[in-house]
Amino acid sequence: MHPIQSYFQHTAGSFSHEEVLPPPRPVKPLFPGARVALIAPSGPVPEDKLFPAAEVVRSLGLEPVVYESCRARHGYLAGDDALRAGDVNRAFLDPSIDGILCIRGGYGAQRFLNRLDYRGIREHPKFFAGYSDVTALHTVFNQLCGFVTYHTPMPSTELYKALSGSLDSYTLDSFRSTLFGTSAGPVENPPGVELQGFSSGKARGILTGGNLSLVSSSLGTPWEIDVRGRILFLEDVDETPYRIDRMLTQLKNAGKFRECAGLLLGWWTNCSSEDEDGALSLEEVFTELLPHDIPILRNLACGHTLPTMSLPLGIEVEMDADRGTLTLLG
Repeated sequence: MHPIQSYFQHTAGSFSHEEVLPPPRPVKPLFPGARVALIAPSGPVPEDKLFPAAEVVRSLGLEPVVYESCRARHGYLAGDDALRAGDVNRAFLDPSIDGILCIRGGYGAQRFLNRLDYRGIREHPKFFAGYSDVTALHTVFNQLCGFVTYHTPMPSTELYKALSGSLDSYTLDSFRSTLFGTSAGPVENPPGVELQGFSSGKARGILTGGNLSLVSSSLGTPWEIDVRGRILFLEDVDETPYRIDRMLTQLKNAGKFRECAGLLLGWWTNCSSEDEDGALSLEEVFTELLPHDIPILRNLACGHTLPTMSLPLGIEVEMDADRGTLTLLG
């Protein structure tokens, strides 16, 4: 029995680490007039950001459908776990919904992974986008439901700025291209920002990962990230070098750097040690902890930054750390 099938029949278990998962399936791109669910799987949406978030989605030619979690609050969560998980399940199972956009990140997606209808979601794959805390959902949808998802900026945190003309064209164009299915081919950073090799070599594999905090905290759970033969993408925000050190060490000790084919490093926003006397720099942490026997590309303009690209997760990519190139193979 395939490990994914086994998971659906035995909800207490996860996939077997002895069998390699198949590549995730592509999903249908969106189209003008598509109905897209806006959901808040993690933190609550500020009241003043909800209307512009819906409006910017509408300005892209889509019809936003605002789900209850976008208006709910339970402390630092957008409603309780049952409500947020229910919105995810309903959005996938509703035949009138063509795609799903996470309206913001924050914290909380990992809390309801045991409440998701994995069988139903697998049988109704849809365009699904977001980043940061949404990394937890990207991982399970790629691995347990078997379809490609998209690491993109979100309506209430970056995209709404397009309404006032304050969002850069690179970010908006990359997001629009991803929405409508034209993201394959060479990956181009914004002008003046070069992809750089950290260790040399070439690699080809399925792209996985996202926010380092979420990737590292998946270890030891039924939803642990599978990096075997894959390209692992990592980024983070507001983490001091010693915290990044701790999370990278956890990945290293768990054997994840031995298993992956290559590493892709995105943006590390506000992750300096300038206020810590004698602290290691982020560069020193990378040099001491990252492997030197697999190709590593750094400086990918993706993550908690502007401008930022939209990036499909679950597709095959090819990276050349010597030439500083990344290509999405689809």
